[in-house]
Amino acid sequence: MGSTARPVVPLAERLRPSRLDDLVGNPRARSELRAWADAWAGERPPTQRAAVLTGPAGVGKTSAALAVAAEHRWTVVEMNASDARNESALEQVAGRAAITHTLADSEPGGGRRRALILLDEADSLSGRLTDTPRARPQPPSLREFLRGRYQSVEALNASYGLKPGAKPAPFSDWEDLPRTPGNSAWARLPAARRDVEEWRSLGHTADLSDRGGVAAIARLVRATRQPLILTANDERELSRYSTAFRTGVRRIRFYPISESDVRRRLDQIVADEHLRLAPGAIEAIVRRSRGDFRAALNDVDAISILPPDEVQLSVLGARDLAADMEALTQEVLTTPRFYRSVEVRDRLDAPPDDLLPWIEENIPHFAPDARHRDAGFVALAAASHLLDRARRARVWSLWSYGSEVLTGGVALALRDRPAPRSSGVAFPQFLGEMGRSRSQRAIRDSVAGKAGRRFHLSRRKARESVLPFLDAIFATARLPRSPAAVRQAATQIARELELGPEEVGYLCAVEPDSAVVAGLLRAPDEPPTPATSSPSSHDEPTGGHRTQRHLSDFGG
Repeated sequence: MGSTARPVVPLAERLRPSRLDDLVGNPRARSELRAWADAWAGERPPTQRAAVLTGPAGVGKTSAALAVAAEHRWTVVEMNASDARNESALEQVAGRAAITHTLADSEPGGGRRRALILLDEADSLSGRLTDTPRARPQPPSLREFLRGRYQSVEALNASYGLKPGAKPAPFSDWEDLPRTPGNSAWARLPAARRDVEEWRSLGHTADLSDRGGVAAIARLVRATRQPLILTANDERELSRYSTAFRTGVRRIRFYPISESDVRRRLDQIVADEHLRLAPGAIEAIVRRSRGDFRAALNDVDAISILPPDEVQLSVLGARDLAADMEALTQEVLTTPRFYRSVEVRDRLDAPPDDLLPWIEENIPHFAPDARHRDAGFVALAAASHLLDRARRARVWSLWSYGSEVLTGGVALALRDRPAPRSSGVAFPQFLGEMGRSRSQRAIRDSVAGKAGRRFHLSRRKARESVLPFLDAIFATARLPRSPAAVRQAATQIARELELGPEEVGYLCAVEPDSAVVAGLLRAPDEPPTPATSSPSSHDEPTGGHRTQRHLSDFGG
């Protein structure tokens, strides 16, 4: 039975481990972090005073830092991405803990307890090419503030109620305004007091930026007397700005947690917390998390309050196929190894030819040189040949060969050893163009379908034979000086085919709410656009419209 009064604290926070051994996965990283922390047992700081924990989100970097602090009975001074982490803030909080012992408690035996400085998501700081932070801009003078608000002296006088011959006297020029209000009589007016108070508040606005943060952290790495841990998704965002992040720190890498470890830990949590989950929910959560244990816990938290049936599975939703494609493409093009077809199938849950445009788009960006680029495209062409033959001959066993050549074949052709890639995987340009034009293609098919029903043609035949004719008619009708007969023909076509504003706008290549579309979709009882004289104009009905029943009436 599920608990009736569950804590409001999320599982990810409530079950955060207090020992390194209780963390899920990454045993090597945990061992390296413990060794680094043990080096702080002496009176003097170790050679590597800081540790940088890198890896994707949700793999336990912050939890490992807090756990090692709990094991060594260190107090924690934490600054995360929601805090102001500029030079001033870092020096006030972390700097005081690092250089002095004011935040460190005394041990019962007379020793000194350390204070761990934890800078979470350090790679999100805005870096600079130098270690010198930019000077903070000075607030404007009162004259500049009022000039920017009122634009003219006349508007300022009117707002303050300053009139000629009265006291205080109105200002004649901006130079009459002092840089500060002082004891001026006009500054005591209610409207002026409000402006002065707002102007004064500008000089005391809290600086929530991260200006100079990277430089301040680099100085902490060199001078800290307390253990310093930085977490980052990509340490290169830090190391490219200062050599201190390359030589003066202990770099510890955390990797995505394996599915077996995530599954084992989730089963234990579900049993300990007495949660009720639908059959298959754990497996769906494990596959959905892709090594992010925090995301897996959040999914368990989200669905455990629902009935243990299909509702829970529906909340988990469909897998993010684009993210799966991106992750596999990144791995294939940077890690040369053999990929079995069953692995590709399980990781994508999609046909292998859906992965082909991703690989094709990114080979030029990941190949180290022209020779490897050519070899990669040769392997890609072989995979494309196998996949095309599988669809054409309906021999689906060829999919396995095609997927193996598409992944492992291309991977081994591009490089002979793993290579990190700083830039991400690019979305296939062809698929992007298709996505951006989806709405236009839907409108085009709608017009073709209506035209096909009117002329008893298939949609394909209507696209080939009727749409070019309609494009020509409506492209001419949208012109400012188009013949009235053409505009009348376009109006009648839109009426007979029952075209809407989006469809008429598509044919005219204008916005649906434009005046051109409104004119062509006028109501039947509205007078038409004045037409040029013709022999049949006197035969029109009194309503102002000449009845036309067939599109052939519009012919020359």
